[in-house]
Amino acid sequence: MAIPRMCRFDQALTGPAIADVSREVRSRVRALGLADRVKAGESIAITAGSRGITGIDKILRAVVQECTALGLRPFIVPAMGSHAAATAQGQQHLLEHYGINAAAMGCDIRSSMDVVRIAEVKGIPVFCDRNAWEADHIAVVARVKPHTDFDNEIESGLFKMMSIGLGKREGAEHYHRAGHDYGYADVFPAVGKKVLETAKILFGLALVENGNGQTARIEAVLPRDFYDAEKALLVQAKSWLGRLPFDALDLLIVDEMGKNISGTGMDPNVIGRPCIQKHTGQPKIRQLLVRDLTPESDGNALGIGMADLTTRRLVDKINHTNTNVNVITTGALDLAKVPMSFSSDREAVEVALGMIGLTAPHDARIVRIKNTLHLDEVEVSEIYEKEARERPDFEILEGPTPIVFDKGGNLENLQVHGFRKGDV
Repeated sequence: MAIPRMCRFDQALTGPAIADVSREVRSRVRALGLADRVKAGESIAITAGSRGITGIDKILRAVVQECTALGLRPFIVPAMGSHAAATAQGQQHLLEHYGINAAAMGCDIRSSMDVVRIAEVKGIPVFCDRNAWEADHIAVVARVKPHTDFDNEIESGLFKMMSIGLGKREGAEHYHRAGHDYGYADVFPAVGKKVLETAKILFGLALVENGNGQTARIEAVLPRDFYDAEKALLVQAKSWLGRLPFDALDLLIVDEMGKNISGTGMDPNVIGRPCIQKHTGQPKIRQLLVRDLTPESDGNALGIGMADLTTRRLVDKINHTNTNVNVITTGALDLAKVPMSFSSDREAVEVALGMIGLTAPHDARIVRIKNTLHLDEVEVSEIYEKEARERPDFEILEGPTPIVFDKGGNLENLQVHGFRKGDV
């Protein structure tokens, strides 16, 4: 099959980048003036989620340091609903992927699936991680971003962390089930608000990343300001969200998916595929091939159902226990459906290009990305070249050159030469 040649371009994405994130965290927390709200020796639980937030280990370490400076006794709690097979050991292990451990943080990691029923809203029981609930204070640390499953003025951020995160598996199951009746856009913020009213929240730390995945904005927030602050930050986050360079694709090749990339493995805000209560959007993609699963996912392939084709090496990495627990909690079983898989990338690409209607394979509109979080460097097929060269937000890096498959018919993983997640 005549597969189009590809060009590699650098795509200019929006948003500033904070040079010294740890210092910015400490400065923002310090500016809240919390000394008169706490007593020396009191405990404080600091939330840590499962997403691949850039430099999350350094961010949490800075929060721990500021809490210690106030005379508090900080500890970290995994706040990630049912992720990591909904086990205390699994969730602690997941945090270790991000460098979050007792030695590095300078405080205990208290991982437990035990919860306390603390309130009720809309007839739904509200739960909180027991360790966090029994602490004298709670600090909520979360990235504010568009949610993968719904649209609203409050989506993924502090309120989601207080509801799904601190609710552990029991809370997440109740809220997702209720969300199928009331709508996620109503349930998640309402539950988060009830936790905010009931639990001993001392402050929140809201993070926003730019289109390159760098920390672009940090806000430390008092409880009374959570809603207005998150609402404003979500608008900012949406304006900086990285997107695919074109709206009409015959084939999107995604090198990797994973829970550290997005809650759904691949962000529906980027790929335009419907997900639970988020409707189909742009771009329009005829065939989507996902090639691999990140090691940080621990085999959780929730979201694989949004792809049209995949590889056997990805399928072989699926931990069905981890995946099933997470998918059952969401109530969206389609997200676990495994598409047709192939023994090599070449085979998958050729099948995909044979299923794009009357367009000849050599004229196919192909975009290839590392994942839905790395969108600063992309490969596009030759048919896009003229348009891409004329765009001020594109800079050609190389090509057009033929797609190179190894002896096994597989592609070499894209190596993003610019900023990478984890760089600070």
